[in-house]
Amino acid sequence: MYGDPSTIRKILTELGDTWAVVGLSSNEQRAAHGVAEVLQRYGKRIVPVHPKAETVHGEQGYPSLAAIPFPVDVVDVFVNSEQAGGIADEAVAVGAKAVWFQLGVVDEVAWDRVQDSGLAIVMDRCPAIEIPRLR
Repeated sequence: MYGDPSTIRKILTELGDTWAVVGLSSNEQRAAHGVAEVLQRYGKRIVPVHPKAETVHGEQGYPSLAAIPFPVDVVDVFVNSEQAGGIADEAVAVGAKAVWFQLGVVDEVAWDRVQDSGLAIVMDRCPAIEIPRLR
């Protein structure tokens, strides 16, 4: 339900290659760190979004989506489900084309808001798992 194969394919292949990864820090033990590395390996530009605004995988970090001074195509959400809706609303506000809620991140109300705004959305999936399946 939350990971329609055609939407997954569209986000990964058609909607753009600049991915804001919300929750990405320099902590190598966090899932976001490894997923961002996979995204880079597949040609995506990652943009770390974390309150510390750290540089990760060679990319400058920003404290929020609104602080990024260029357009982002996809917002990849690595925060808990209670915070995900607010991030989804920020993604809509900054003009992203898609929102991707990571494994375990579920907010059905935010899902509806994002879809109603015309953005593509995937929820409770991981692009690092899905992108190799496209080949």
